[in-house]
Amino acid sequence: MFKTSLLALSIAGLLTGCSLDGDDGADGLDGAQGPQGETGAAGADAVSGVELAIIGRGSLEAEGAAEIVQFDVATGTIYVTNSDANTVALVDINDLTNTPLDSPVTDLNLTVGSEVTLPADVNGVALDGLTSIALSGDLLAVAVPADAKADNGYVLFYSNVSGIAPTFLKAVEVGNLPDMVTFTPDGSKVLVANEGEPGGDYTIDPEGSVAVIAVTDGVPADSATLLDFTAFNAQKAELMAMGMHFPNPAGRTINGTLISTSVAQDLEPEYITASNDMAYVTLQENNGVAVIDLNTMEMSVVGLGFKDWAGLNIDAEEDGAVSFGQYEGLYGVYMPDTIAMFSWKGADFLLTANEGDAREYFISDNMSEADCTAAGGQDWDDGECLAFTEEVKLKKLDAEPGSLLEALQANGGADDLRVTNALGDADGNGLYDAAYSYGARSFTIWDQNGLVVFDSGDDFERITASIYGAAFNNGDDENEGDSRSENKGPEPEALTVGQIGDHTYAFIGLERMGGIFVYDISNPYEAYFVEYINNRDVTEGLAVGDAIGDLAPESLLFVSAENSPTGSPVLIVGNEVSGTVAVYSITQK
Repeated sequence: MFKTSLLALSIAGLLTGCSLDGDDGADGLDGAQGPQGETGAAGADAVSGVELAIIGRGSLEAEGAAEIVQFDVATGTIYVTNSDANTVALVDINDLTNTPLDSPVTDLNLTVGSEVTLPADVNGVALDGLTSIALSGDLLAVAVPADAKADNGYVLFYSNVSGIAPTFLKAVEVGNLPDMVTFTPDGSKVLVANEGEPGGDYTIDPEGSVAVIAVTDGVPADSATLLDFTAFNAQKAELMAMGMHFPNPAGRTINGTLISTSVAQDLEPEYITASNDMAYVTLQENNGVAVIDLNTMEMSVVGLGFKDWAGLNIDAEEDGAVSFGQYEGLYGVYMPDTIAMFSWKGADFLLTANEGDAREYFISDNMSEADCTAAGGQDWDDGECLAFTEEVKLKKLDAEPGSLLEALQANGGADDLRVTNALGDADGNGLYDAAYSYGARSFTIWDQNGLVVFDSGDDFERITASIYGAAFNNGDDENEGDSRSENKGPEPEALTVGQIGDHTYAFIGLERMGGIFVYDISNPYEAYFVEYINNRDVTEGLAVGDAIGDLAPESLLFVSAENSPTGSPVLIVGNEVSGTVAVYSITQK
């Protein structure tokens, strides 16, 4: 049920490899080498990994366009959000084969067909741009926030997905800022993560929530059940003890408003994964997961704790080189974006892409310094008036004398690493014992008790550094090597799971560096790295528009062999910054 507290996380590492030790006896003599046996025949499941190759690419011809992808099996059509035009684009892949593209960085063999144009308003409420889509059977669900920050958003439903063209069916009001929508596997419910972010000056801060819309015989209900977090308003201390944090400007006056932020306002649902009975929702900025029993609509919240960077390699310097260090007193706040689930031995396991996310809100980007000060701004820089941020450079924290942080600052190797000032001062005296950076630069497998089963550690940075050298930890819109080391590194964001034969694989996309990591997670306790592929030209100085390849994988979708038009498994990737859709064939080795 994933409801157990994660307080045990801090000691979990101490339990690894424990055993009962007896007295050491004398070493015996080595025996003679036995004869070499004959090599046995390869077993039916002699699989060592997978290979990925790009077989299809299409462009929406707009930066930031291709964010979320879905696939309709009946018509062989990819549905992809086009946030630039505020439409849902349809891409036919029925003619794809498993033949790799000759020049995958530049070739385009997929074209956008028709597009679903969204209404500008619903029931008199002006709509903003779409954020997410989901498909189930003959239904398309589109999440769209309201244009006004204080208004609730909607899920727009379209039917006839597998017919000639999707037809608008109805709009269902949900919570504030619906950021992600998904169906349960049986299609009986639509789940919506309503992020409820504050306005730029923080004077409007809606509550986050999760909406549940029942679907009966293919028809969605006219209204949603809204689950909020008001029951946790009195449990802030308990949630913080589990490793959650609540950074906000409470107690300050901004634009004449005294800011007072409840737990329900502070929690911001980001992404949902679900079975027919349970839903798991990432609360990214707060470093937690909400767990919902879809039968009783009961909800609990679990903190994810922290990752200890001591003994692991991290590049915390943007010096144009690979500068790995290992630092005591430095912790990572998981802050996952995408979450997925799979089953092993009948039990549910969760996977998270640990991106990290700092809060940063501006009153205005065109304001005088005097006006910014009068408005209660936190800082001013060249016209930009900052309302609130928790982000500081590690060297700016005031260290407790004799603490690990003091030694870390004396080392100097992580001085400019971006960390949160909302953690590390346990006794509240204004002095910090340790530093907490955004994200964990990894993906993690968790069991149903909330304990870490596997974490990819420092794999993402070490492997990309081995391949690209100083061109690793690149940005997502321009090639400037080592430009993200001080700020969340490669930023794992997209994640999905796929079953191929007897093997279960996790696919993880890196938002900044780009590319897809693949891990075999068939046994979650023995997960291992399998492959990394990055369809990107990393030549220094190239940028968006320079035929640079695919940038910023935002969403991944696995399609099994039986549902694929090629007859083999494929991975569909929405690349947000480059505005491209890529289709990878997957071949077992």
